[in-house]
Amino acid sequence: MVKLAGTLSHFQPIQAIVIGDFMLDKYTTGRVKRISPEAPVPVMEVEKQESRPGGAGNVVLNLTALGAKVFALGRIGFDFEGEQLKSSLSHEGVVIQGLLSQKEYQTPVKNRLIADSQQLLRVDFETISPIHPAFEENVIWQLKELLPQAKVVAISDYGKGFLTESLIAETIRWAKKYHVPVIVDPKGIDFAKYKGATILKPNQSEAYAAARLGPHAELDAVAQKILEIADVDHLLITRSEAGISLFDRSRTRQDFPVRSREVKDVTGAGDTVLAILSAAMANGLDIRFAAQLANIAAGIAIERLGCAQITISDLARRLLEYDTDTKIFDDSHTYALRQVLKDKSYSLLVLPQGQKMSNALFRSIRSLAQNEGEEMIVYVQGCHPDDEFIHFLSSLPEVDTIVLQSESLKVLCESIQPREIYFLEGEELRGYDTAQAMLAALKQGVIRVDF
Repeated sequence: MVKLAGTLSHFQPIQAIVIGDFMLDKYTTGRVKRISPEAPVPVMEVEKQESRPGGAGNVVLNLTALGAKVFALGRIGFDFEGEQLKSSLSHEGVVIQGLLSQKEYQTPVKNRLIADSQQLLRVDFETISPIHPAFEENVIWQLKELLPQAKVVAISDYGKGFLTESLIAETIRWAKKYHVPVIVDPKGIDFAKYKGATILKPNQSEAYAAARLGPHAELDAVAQKILEIADVDHLLITRSEAGISLFDRSRTRQDFPVRSREVKDVTGAGDTVLAILSAAMANGLDIRFAAQLANIAAGIAIERLGCAQITISDLARRLLEYDTDTKIFDDSHTYALRQVLKDKSYSLLVLPQGQKMSNALFRSIRSLAQNEGEEMIVYVQGCHPDDEFIHFLSSLPEVDTIVLQSESLKVLCESIQPREIYFLEGEELRGYDTAQAMLAALKQGVIRVDF
């Protein structure tokens, strides 16, 4: 019954290592009102400029948005942009001790010029150069220090020269030693350098190039070739509007179509997929569930302008559009519930054990739904509530979340802190301004509910 238990409800705070090419994304936004008299090009009047971590840094931000503690492992230059990148990541709680500075290296910067929600031009500042052997040894030492604390390693390769073949091989070797899954977003046409990874995640054009097959080749043939070359456990090919295709060593294929309302900007969608896959695998989810969640997250990301960070709450709300059972939680999934309710105002309706659908309950739900801007959580007491009743509740649009089998009302209230609490006793709906008032009534025996 609790379908979310197989997906989002298993998400817990995890520790992850993101190793790869870190860069700074700049966004220069404005308006275009005229054409330049100097050349037939638009003139943009700048209204705002902002910067945020990009590349592997965007993967980090996506993982932190999912509640992960992230160790960043990469290189930056001895420059203002490098310091800005470190400061931004540190502000988000990222451990940046592995973000190392290299002499004569420029921190990559991508400046996107955007007018009227459309990207006009991207200006790149970067130096593509391999790391020195001594620098690589330092990175490997940092990696070995961090691995015992990590549940997953995400490799974000943007082809800037940091991820040498030997560094990738050592990363995968040491991760295997500690039984930590490695998820790779590859670059280039030589996928043999990622040999032994848990999941390889190229896009379709990268996959065809790496397989060295023409554009008319079947995707299954491309996948088989890459699996032979890279020897990974799973191959996940992102296919833009066609969604995601997942392959394993037995050549089994599963397709997941993309669901997106409107494509605004595909920037950073691959980083979102890498982050969701990493968080899901670190939490022990089946690869099929992980792929589906990553596909849904990518669909949300491309609806937003620029690099977007997708939260558990974002995923849960999108899943609700596909399956009403997604709104059902039990007591083992308090963390995911808190993430879903983060930064939202909501009231809690407590239903006694054995409650059935009635006119009083229906009137109460409709009445509480009138509280504009506030969501409704229904807490159903009892270890074995009636399945039909729960499914009926989940089908009601007024009910946003259902909680089952909570350890106690006190624990639930302390964890999620509802703004108001209501209790349905017979035909009467009792209201309490705070959880403390509700608990005080419990102690006085005014109402009967599990404590």
